[in-house]
Amino acid sequence: MTERLDVLKTYKLFIGGKFPRTESGRTMKYQRDGLTAHMCRASRKDLRNAVEAAHKAFGKWSGATAYLRGQILYRMAEMMEGKRAEFVNAIGDEREVTAAIDRLVAFAGWSDKYAQVLGCNNAVTGPYYNFTVPQPTGVVGVIAPDETPLLGLISLIAPALCSGNTVVALGSETNPVPTAILGEVCATSDVPGGVINLLTGHKDELIPFFASHREINAVQAAGVTDAHRQELRAGAAENLKRVRILDVDFYDDDACEDPWRIEPTVEMKTIWHPSAT
Repeated sequence: MTERLDVLKTYKLFIGGKFPRTESGRTMKYQRDGLTAHMCRASRKDLRNAVEAAHKAFGKWSGATAYLRGQILYRMAEMMEGKRAEFVNAIGDEREVTAAIDRLVAFAGWSDKYAQVLGCNNAVTGPYYNFTVPQPTGVVGVIAPDETPLLGLISLIAPALCSGNTVVALGSETNPVPTAILGEVCATSDVPGGVINLLTGHKDELIPFFASHREINAVQAAGVTDAHRQELRAGAAENLKRVRILDVDFYDDDACEDPWRIEPTVEMKTIWHPSAT
């Protein structure tokens, strides 16, 4: 009897609700504790395609009710729970998987509540009402840390999603498998195509394009080098995108589930309205 060879899974990118291979044809081989996988190494064109998909999906996602966005994020958490064993096998730490699922549930709950915390009714002189309300900024680029590949990724994308932004995320470079599995979660949940776009690849290659792309309206990053920080901030100065680089313990629920984590991905809009008197 011929010895059977294992069929290794080739994880693909997740762009526009689909699973394309990288246009460059490049892959990265990942091995850890008996787990072997082939990962796509995303290119500049893949990033551009992801931004186009996110930009196209923004109008519908930002126009959905906050309650609906919360329900969809909660459904994502349900699907992550169903893939718990696969995530644990990829990471080797059940605590991180549990924390990531709980973090997504937390921001699902904030979807229809954060506006009351971040917004306000301003005191003005005259027969007017004056309100400040948060509005989604657009397409948010996310650079996930290597140390907590799933928890860090969820902690960065969830605040942006719950407020109505769409996301283009670059997963952990040292362990990209959880990012690819999260794409499968998105595909089998209720997330509209293009709302979440997930790339795997090299930070040195892709971070400069996150910084310079004018259709990326904000960047959330963690676990980046000093050189990457400088590149992201230089991009912010050139095209006026908002850049937030986090140095935080992602296991700290009080710090990471605060509604002010949403603030870097929204713009404040002030509205004047005549009073009834």
